[in-house]
Amino acid sequence: MSGPLIVQSDRTVLLETDHPDAQDARHELAIFAELERAPEHIHTYRITKLGLWNARAAGHDANYILEGLRKYSKFPLPPLVEAEIESTIARFGKLTIERDEQGLLLSSDSIAVLTEVGSNKKIQELLEGREEAGYRVRDWARGQLKQQLLKLGWPAQDNAGYTPGTPHEIDLATNGWAPRQYQLDAVAKFVEGGSGVVVLPCGAGKTIVGAAAMAQVKTNTLILVTNTVAARQWRDELLAKTSLTEDEIAEYSGSSKELAPVTIATYQILTTKKKGEFLHLALLNARDWGLILYDEVHLLPAPIFKMTADLQARRRLGLTATLVREDGRESDVFSLIGPKRFDAPWKEIEQQGYIAPAKCYEVRAMLPDDERMDYAIADSDGRFRIASTAKAKLAIMRRILKKHEGEPTLIIGQYLDQIAEVAEALGVPKLTGETPVDEREVLFKKFRSGEISALVVSKVANFSVDLPEASVAIQISGAFGSRQEEAQRLGRLLRPKEDGRSAAFYTIVSKDTVEQDFAQNRQRFLAEQGYSYEIMDDNEI
Repeated sequence: MSGPLIVQSDRTVLLETDHPDAQDARHELAIFAELERAPEHIHTYRITKLGLWNARAAGHDANYILEGLRKYSKFPLPPLVEAEIESTIARFGKLTIERDEQGLLLSSDSIAVLTEVGSNKKIQELLEGREEAGYRVRDWARGQLKQQLLKLGWPAQDNAGYTPGTPHEIDLATNGWAPRQYQLDAVAKFVEGGSGVVVLPCGAGKTIVGAAAMAQVKTNTLILVTNTVAARQWRDELLAKTSLTEDEIAEYSGSSKELAPVTIATYQILTTKKKGEFLHLALLNARDWGLILYDEVHLLPAPIFKMTADLQARRRLGLTATLVREDGRESDVFSLIGPKRFDAPWKEIEQQGYIAPAKCYEVRAMLPDDERMDYAIADSDGRFRIASTAKAKLAIMRRILKKHEGEPTLIIGQYLDQIAEVAEALGVPKLTGETPVDEREVLFKKFRSGEISALVVSKVANFSVDLPEASVAIQISGAFGSRQEEAQRLGRLLRPKEDGRSAAFYTIVSKDTVEQDFAQNRQRFLAEQGYSYEIMDDNEI
């Protein structure tokens, strides 16, 4: 055995990144394991229960996972790990939720498992009583039951079916385009499972997956998105790629409260409260929706989970670039939206030419003595801000802009005062959440046409900004090492370039500060996707 993996008895897996088979082994691991640490030479993954259950839901059994580990392992697999993988996978679907003439029924081929879960007090509140075939489930409790069963380590297979919703004819347009094979595969997996999550890189066409799913199920559809800009982009894409007309698509947001067979609403409008009550909760039942689409499901606000627990009879499709949530609620995505149905590795889609190749760099800026002293006496929040907004970063930005002169470049920051200062110092337009929608669209148009080659943007650019020609990003500050933010920001660059050039993704961090420590967490996401991360000092640019 001479593979790149070492599988250890504590369920960690070490990956030797310089090994010729490292990339193939990484693709296998991504199916069921989570990357924990990603320094230069050895990456550490952990085999988790949720990861194994997601893999099982996506069609991978224990034999498939074990064969992959054996193929790439340097040493024989620890028997304990083999046994745990087999027993964990076997737990998925041991319990099923079915629907019969009387309603919902929780059943199992194991009386012991049924007895175990039925004796749990929190689960007892969701059940009506024991029957010969299992437990009768309260009508409203389908989502909550799946949440509680997952916590107990018995993820249920939900076979209770879905309401078809009010039928509505939706077809994909035939105006000279067709979905890519991986998009069709993703839709097929979703339709087969009934509900769940599709994981695809930014720029790989998640909206097309949504449109193709709508064309399959042909029903009234509610699409939930992150903001108004995203709502408009979904609307434009659906008008271009499907048979839907303007009268068949409505926007339900802060500025518009229309309803149509396809309605696009923002998470913000659904979570708006007045006197402790959600103002627009009725939207979820305003029509007989047969499909609910969740865009950027990793950003789903916590209240939406509670609402979704009551929507288990409707088909649900989550779309995302990463299942990682910084609040740790991946298990709620699994139990309430649905398990991962399809996941295409970023590098695989890059090799097919559908997203641009990218080179990633971390540039370390030295804090001058006066800022270093301020940093030394500040509290933890103050230290992060001082490091993030260091003046030394400006000279590095200038050098990067000069190196990539004329290339469409996004400078992305977290703090509005920093964004304003950088925009003024570099003579570059800025775009933040305070920028009116009309002005944003003018700036985007100028950027796309090449009239302006650089924009300084706030975290509004983390999602749903369609700038296909951007080929350079300079990240100057971010949200405490958020991997989901890294996914969104890198995704701004990954749409294929007409001239075939690579994208360049720079992160500027202050050397020997807490910002450098947080940056390691962000790097984990890039390493997960197979991107190398070159670290350089400020004088190397």
